[in-house]
Amino acid sequence: MAIFKGSGVALVTPMKENGQVDFDVLEALLEDQLANGTDAFIICGTTGEAPTLDDDEHLETIKRSVEIIKGRAPVIAGTGSNNTAHAVMMSEESEKLGADALLLVTPYYNKTTQDGLYAHYRTIASATKLPCILYNVPSRTGTNLLPPTMARLARDVENIQAIKEASGNISQVTELAATKEFADGCFDIYSGNDDQIIPICSLGGIGVISVLADVAPRQTHDMVTLYLEGRHKEALDLQLKAFELCKALFCEVNPIPVKAGLCMQGFQVGAPRLPLVEMTDAGKARLRKAMQDFGVL
Repeated sequence: MAIFKGSGVALVTPMKENGQVDFDVLEALLEDQLANGTDAFIICGTTGEAPTLDDDEHLETIKRSVEIIKGRAPVIAGTGSNNTAHAVMMSEESEKLGADALLLVTPYYNKTTQDGLYAHYRTIASATKLPCILYNVPSRTGTNLLPPTMARLARDVENIQAIKEASGNISQVTELAATKEFADGCFDIYSGNDDQIIPICSLGGIGVISVLADVAPRQTHDMVTLYLEGRHKEALDLQLKAFELCKALFCEVNPIPVKAGLCMQGFQVGAPRLPLVEMTDAGKARLRKAMQDFGVL
């Protein structure tokens, strides 16, 4: 059974002026997302600034999210690392805290081979009973999880159940979808790029793990739902209408723009932590116009 179908929001981690995690605003964000149809919550991923959260903050944010959601939607904990042992520890702790699944990014900076990716992911998944979504984002990690390696992992490791595909390479996604393992339902594909939700759904994807959903939760949910219901033209129209906003949300390094956008909507999520900085005035003007044009501001 799929971990989720539809729109999974890659949620920001709200910060107070003093830089501490703001759990009151976290609750407001979660409740607003639920009210607008979001199907799953990805906590402490890239958009959640996991690289600059210490372990205690990271785990507390997952814990609080589980407590607030109360089973109303899956909570997927970002526990990936370029240190396999650390990823194992964070995954084990997240399971204890009640997370429903894990998101595991490919190792970054030290990188590895395809055999290394296989060993890394098999080691993490074997340490937990939670279903695992592997996260392929070569633009950030310098490592590309290739379709044969994903197929091998899904075949050999029962709880490796899905991939968030953010390579941006539609040919690679096509190869992934064409594998025998995918045809047999061995793993699911989620879009990791908001400008490719409908293209990846057309290749058999069942949803998105989305930055767009932070500022446009209802529209992102509807886009996937419409497609999965067979209303392809309506889904495509939403995808095309969202294109400029998708570009604006990545005109500076994520999550700089999406935090600025949420502040424009009245959610006091604060500034990102260094080394990320606040959005430029030019970037804010572009983002504001794109949000207004899309009807979310």
